Amino acid sequence: MKKLEGRATICLLLVLAMLAGLVFFVVRLELHGDEWAVKSYNSHIFSNGQLICGKLTDRDGRTLLQFTPNGPAYLGTEYERRAVATLTGDVNYGSPTGANVVFRSRLAGYNRITGTEGFFGRKGGTVVLSIDSDFNQTAYSAMGNRNGLVCVYNYKTGEIMTLVSTPTVDPSNKDAMQTAPEGAYINKVTSATFTPGSIFKVVTAAAAIENLGDLSGRTFTCTGSVNIGGNNVTCPKAHGEVDFAGALASSCNCYFGQLAVDIGAEKMQEYADRLGLTGSYDINGIETAKGSFNFATDDVALAWSGIGQGEDMVNPISMMVFMGAIANDGKAQIPTLIKGEECGTVDLLDEATAQRLKALMINNVEQNYGAENFPNLTIGAKSGSAETVQGAATNAWFSGFAGDYAFIVMLENAGAGATAAGPVANTVLQQIVNGGK
Repeated sequence: MKKLEGRATICLLLVLAMLAGLVFFVVRLELHGDEWAVKSYNSHIFSNGQLICGKLTDRDGRTLLQFTPNGPAYLGTEYERRAVATLTGDVNYGSPTGANVVFRSRLAGYNRITGTEGFFGRKGGTVVLSIDSDFNQTAYSAMGNRNGLVCVYNYKTGEIMTLVSTPTVDPSNKDAMQTAPEGAYINKVTSATFTPGSIFKVVTAAAAIENLGDLSGRTFTCTGSVNIGGNNVTCPKAHGEVDFAGALASSCNCYFGQLAVDIGAEKMQEYADRLGLTGSYDINGIETAKGSFNFATDDVALAWSGIGQGEDMVNPISMMVFMGAIANDGKAQIPTLIKGEECGTVDLLDEATAQRLKALMINNVEQNYGAENFPNLTIGAKSGSAETVQGAATNAWFSGFAGDYAFIVMLENAGAGATAAGPVANTVLQQIVNGGK
């Protein structure tokens, strides 16, 4: 009897061990199955380390990249390929955020039940991006030969409609890496941070609205400079007497520098965190870069940080999502690059605060940038001219919302935001919002 009991115990332990092993394997399969399936040694979907099945299209079904046994085929003219190269990735796999890297398992047709479709001799999977390649070509053309970025997304659905980061390369050129300009393989929209300049004043405005009481009577006479903490904070020109709305419309550094000091370093940091500017968004597996700020206790440093200079660094996606939340009563969808696939929602602002900021940004356009420069658009925006290198031209920013879309444009070393980046935003928005092709 004791022998039978001992054997039964051993059998039970073996069964438990097998069950534990099965559970362990299932969990590992769930977490890492897509990685295992697309290892380059799987000859049914790879040849010489290159994927041989799968297709990438834009939202309208236009093929951008087709994987074949003869190698990847980047379709269209060189100009068309360059316009979407940041998203497709290149033949040398130089971009870590290109679709040929990030969506490899989807392109191979992987699913948890059948593994990869290539195993059964099919053509892999089709990945449908949320972007319209026509919109990308429009944005790429509007940027001219200037380096920078353009991104527009629907803040209600999360779908990114256009995303361009320049400089870029012809993704089909195997020799491109030898002559590629600096930054050609970086997606500046998702993976970089920049000094924001005056577009950051909208963040300072949000903190002021919720912490400094009634701002309607807060006026200031701008003479072109103000002494804060024993040092001067300067404006490009004297703005005269301005109130809260007028200071934002004219982008008065003196007004907003003092505003940041009155808010305080601790509260400014709280709002940078709360509004998503120091965190990271997961966009279909792409982790966006985190912004960083140093709201020092020194008043003049705090003043410059409050107007978007100093050590301020923002990620363009994070700022664009913030703009979407302003337009949508405080809530916005996290951007997605896959058509119809949601990445979640963020609740960034109190509804009343969002509505007030929205009105202020529409006022910016009407009072400063000129509504006539954005025909047939109800647009709210903030421009920025960010100093990066002493003596160099500023980076030009223009960010805001129109219709159901939030946008961000940045042109490197291009000068004033409204005059350099504003027209690029208008060109792209006319096509996306007003349905031009």
